[in-house]
Amino acid sequence: MKLKLFVAIAVVAALTASAEAQKKPTKADVDKVVKLISADKAKVKIYCDMAKLGDQAQEAEQKKDTKKSDEIAQKMDEMSKQLGPEYVAVMDGMQNLNDKEADAISAAWEPLDKLCGQ
Repeated sequence: MKLKLFVAIAVVAALTASAEAQKKPTKADVDKVVKLISADKAKVKIYCDMAKLGDQAQEAEQKKDTKKSDEIAQKMDEMSKQLGPEYVAVMDGMQNLNDKEADAISAAWEPLDKLCGQ
């Protein structure tokens, strides 16, 4: 699930990244976002739906189906905005993390993943 979610995040981040350099998110930033989303059942559903789309995005990437990938990325971009500006900011910043940094904060997403049955 985590790998698929990070693939999905990368797709969304590529679409939503601005020309400005984005701040690297910290574990505390992720914890704050997880708490905000966890407190709202509608946002939890959106997050879980995005995780499912992440699976589809990974499948489309493997099949080199750029049209499908673009469609999914657009859906995920719209959905991510519904999760709030804090979520969008963290996701934008995720693209600036190296593998070691991403690994260090990836566990912070687990409470949300568990809410999705993962």
